[in-house]
Amino acid sequence: MLLETGPFLIPLLFLLCFGGLAWVIGHSMRDASEQYASVYMTETARELENLFLFIPPQRLMVIARLTAIGSFAVVALMTTDFNSPGGMIRGLFLGALAAFGMLMLPRAVVRRLRQKRLLAFNTQLVDALVAMSNALRAGFSIQQAFESIVKEGKKPIGQEFSVFLQQMRIGVRFEDALRNLEERVGSEDLTLMVRAIEIARQTGGNLTETFDRIAETIRERTRIEGRIRALTAMGRLQGIVVGLIPIFLLVVLTLMDPKMMMSFYGSTTGVMLLCLMVLLEAIGFYVIKKIVNIRV
Repeated sequence: MLLETGPFLIPLLFLLCFGGLAWVIGHSMRDASEQYASVYMTETARELENLFLFIPPQRLMVIARLTAIGSFAVVALMTTDFNSPGGMIRGLFLGALAAFGMLMLPRAVVRRLRQKRLLAFNTQLVDALVAMSNALRAGFSIQQAFESIVKEGKKPIGQEFSVFLQQMRIGVRFEDALRNLEERVGSEDLTLMVRAIEIARQTGGNLTETFDRIAETIRERTRIEGRIRALTAMGRLQGIVVGLIPIFLLVVLTLMDPKMMMSFYGSTTGVMLLCLMVLLEAIGFYVIKKIVNIRV
């Protein structure tokens, strides 16, 4: 009896081992996915609240996952060659790359919106400092000076100052509300204003002159940053051109000789070279960005 079951015993044991290993890997991936989803929704909800965009983060995550699955399916089916292992690896790799890009797209969009909002806030802060300085000269309190900016209705600075005033109305201390405003906005120019207000409240300094100096400092820094962007525009353009040349050559060669390029895409060496190209492109983009991104 044992001899009869012997030929099936070893495959059965292998099946049980691989099944257990697959279950452990699947369980670990599910836990990691749930943890990532929790962190993603928490961070995204905070970012959207700071942007005054009241969109459920669960909806964004569902859209990102569905888009990633659709992108993986479309790209994989279009690029996979089922007649060779290399072609299958190529399709799976390109599909996974497209899916990863779709998963990261919502965060990139939120980050871009935050950058645009921060730039608009810093631009409006100069005029707000001058207006607050004039309000203080007219005999207004610092809280009334903030209210005068909110009444103008400019976004986003009016929204942020409105939240600051609402926190004070519900009992938050002035200093704590200022720190919350500073953390929420994340502006270096706003940090200068907050520190000036804190020092003036502790030492009794002249806030009107301080606000005028800060406004002039921000104007000068904005002018210098604009000058730097103009001087580094050529470097940024060179980085974009150099980064697009390999992609352009791949497209041109594929259109000129599809048979040769499909053989290249379907080979293991070709897939490895494509991975290396993507890695070098990312490194080059990062290095050029660090070179041209000069902080003032």
